[in-house]
Amino acid sequence: MNLGLPFLSLLDAPNWVSLLFIVADLIIRLTVIFWLPYNRKPVVALGWLLAIFFIPFIGLLAFLIFGSNLVPRHRRSRQRAMNQIIKDAIEGDEAVLGSPQLSEPARVAAHLNYQLGALPLVGGNSFDLRPDNNEALQELAQRIDQAKDYVHFEFYITALDATTEPLWDALIRAHQRGVAVHVLIDHIGSRKYPRWKELQQRLNEAGVPWRLMLPLKPLKGQWQRPDLRNHRKIVVIDGQLAFSGSQNAIDRSYNLKGNIEKGLAWKDLSFFCTGPVVQQLNAVFVSDWYAETKELLIDEIDSQVLVNLDKASLNQRPLAQVVPSGPGFETENNLRLINHLLYNAERRILICSPYFVPEETLLQALTNMALSGIKVTLIVCEKGDQFLPIMGQRSYYEQLLKAGVRIQQYPGPTVLHSKFMVVDDELTFIGSSNMDPRSFALNFEVSNFIVDEDMVRSLDAIAQDYISRCKELRYDEWVNRPNRQKVMENLCRLWSALL
Repeated sequence: MNLGLPFLSLLDAPNWVSLLFIVADLIIRLTVIFWLPYNRKPVVALGWLLAIFFIPFIGLLAFLIFGSNLVPRHRRSRQRAMNQIIKDAIEGDEAVLGSPQLSEPARVAAHLNYQLGALPLVGGNSFDLRPDNNEALQELAQRIDQAKDYVHFEFYITALDATTEPLWDALIRAHQRGVAVHVLIDHIGSRKYPRWKELQQRLNEAGVPWRLMLPLKPLKGQWQRPDLRNHRKIVVIDGQLAFSGSQNAIDRSYNLKGNIEKGLAWKDLSFFCTGPVVQQLNAVFVSDWYAETKELLIDEIDSQVLVNLDKASLNQRPLAQVVPSGPGFETENNLRLINHLLYNAERRILICSPYFVPEETLLQALTNMALSGIKVTLIVCEKGDQFLPIMGQRSYYEQLLKAGVRIQQYPGPTVLHSKFMVVDDELTFIGSSNMDPRSFALNFEVSNFIVDEDMVRSLDAIAQDYISRCKELRYDEWVNRPNRQKVMENLCRLWSALL
């Protein structure tokens, strides 16, 4: 009797040891059949069950380390506490539900987002897009130099390099002149880049309050699933101006030797904004600071600005709503919004995403809309920086093309890192979130739902510039690609299901 343990036959082990392994093997298999599928996507559960059945002990160990997409219980409780604080500070979204100024898709989407993320749709904002990475960081440094009260600074990836040095200098100058500066940096996201220790030392010597997000330091009792990440990019200055989008605080080459040798350069899309939406982005930062430090920066958030739900304010475009998502929430907020917007499209859908690995509901929504005659356009990278996600996403192209989705590939060596979606003439979605299982379930993300025709026109102009440089994939050509490529793509596709 082997039961998946062929190595036992090679060992001269006593009978009781063999029996012990066999019993343990049976217990593992029977337990996971009843326990593992609970509240888990079937495709994910099946992937883990196969792994555990083929290699029981190693598979179970891998599942215990990587199988839960939830942060520790105390972090989830802090997120719920912050959600309640925000909801208590506002009056609800009744004005949105009863607004004749909003289309039905916009009204329902705004209410859905409020139910999931506690933040309402607010009017009277402004958005200025920034399509150049280095220029955006230079401008951000200049804006920080004008700060008077506080600067909240949060990035997934940060580095100390020639491009970002003015930014760090501006933060330190702000701290030295009495501005309340708080810095959040994702631990795993930033630590592999050059001068990481030098950056920490510089912040410590200057006395700037900073913390690691999702630190992975088991010896200090700081532990969660190792690949959970805080992928957000937020800067808030005095509660009056905010910066967000797809861009990290690092040179466009990411300072890695391999990237420089290949000529890889990231192309992002970020924005500066003003208006009540700034305080919503600030609320997300304050929530993250509270999760990491137990310190509530209550003096650095103006809850009254969030109460902008009177009917008059809904006449002041752009209307906007921040959509926080991630493992601190019990629902996939960003995926729910994306699917809602897709199914309510009437004419066209435009998506730009560097990592596009659609889970089943998203894939079905896109193909359904394309088959229904909706014009669906997808802008993706021709060459990415990560082998498995890029190969995994290519496995979906054939199905998408067959349904009528147009796929535009942005040429390498540029890594098109912009992340946005446009639906019809007034609805947009822009932020840090990719269109993949990681961004839906494993990463803390911050996205922005914007209702505004001018924002649509601005994003259309950006998209047309991208498309003018792209090569469009054709179904007849793509379906005849080499079989070895198809095999590799589908092997990587299997990996994408194991969240």
